[in-house]
Amino acid sequence: MAQTPHRTQDDLVRRGLKFSQLRLLAALRDSGQIGAAAAQVGMTQPAASRLLAQLDTMAGTPLYTRRPRGVTLTEAGHILADQATATLKGLDSAYRKVGQIGSGVRGHVRVGSVTGPSLELLLPAMREARLAYPDISVTVRVETSDRLAEALLADDLDFYIGRVPDSADARPFALHKIGAEPISLIVRLHHPLSRAPAPTLQDCLAFDWVMQPPGGLLRRTAETYLLDRGLPMPRRVIGTTSILFTLALLHDTNAIAPLARAVGDFFIQRAALGSRLDILPVAQDMAVADFGIVSRAGEPFSPAVTTLRDLITARADSNRSPAPS
Repeated sequence: MAQTPHRTQDDLVRRGLKFSQLRLLAALRDSGQIGAAAAQVGMTQPAASRLLAQLDTMAGTPLYTRRPRGVTLTEAGHILADQATATLKGLDSAYRKVGQIGSGVRGHVRVGSVTGPSLELLLPAMREARLAYPDISVTVRVETSDRLAEALLADDLDFYIGRVPDSADARPFALHKIGAEPISLIVRLHHPLSRAPAPTLQDCLAFDWVMQPPGGLLRRTAETYLLDRGLPMPRRVIGTTSILFTLALLHDTNAIAPLARAVGDFFIQRAALGSRLDILPVAQDMAVADFGIVSRAGEPFSPAVTTLRDLITARADSNRSPAPS
């Protein structure tokens, strides 16, 4: 009994399969004539006949039979022609995707942000990217700048919106400065100070404050602001890094939290997520030091990363442009 010869995974390729043969076989299935198939792929009929004969030999079985008015593919020919069509379409699709990656309309971006800019800049930039560049996927990490800096240097992020930590060696970082981050004192709706005719910063110290643990940038900013004005620290401070827990405390108690103004704008002005919060008309010039887009120094961005970064930069420039008079 004759044994079927063992075929390796890429046997046809090893035998010298050419893409021109795949194109020719796919065209032959559609046209049924060698001359027409040859014209479709841009070669002479004798060259097409020679390539098809070589393909027959490589396949080890006839791929077509000649008829008075053309050729008819055999079952083996149809199988190979179908695969040839699928392969060529797959390569065309891959080429388009490679082109999209090169032009920045496809790819994956890993971005981090501190809380305020994540709402003010990153969220609208991602919304714009979703509409204009639907094949760009984004992973977002919202943390403090020190943790984002660690993630960036570990190559877990492409860039982040925040600050280079004061304690960090600045040499590995590149910074595109955006500006200062305004801070607001946020309370629950109908807080006692919201109903007061002219609340002062001194009045705020009688209530609990919710802030980052000692050393956090927002906390240092609030504490420095109080000290610069000759005021003591709040009598009781609840320390947490969780924005969700902070908002829950504000909702259920009379506590006060210094938070990025963008957080207040998002949850209060838009009434986002059923918010029942308010901003006190106090310390309205409080702000955290300049932040920006932080990346690894000397490392180029991929096109997709550049696309999202440019959208964020444009949003930041738009937000800080003076209103037309």
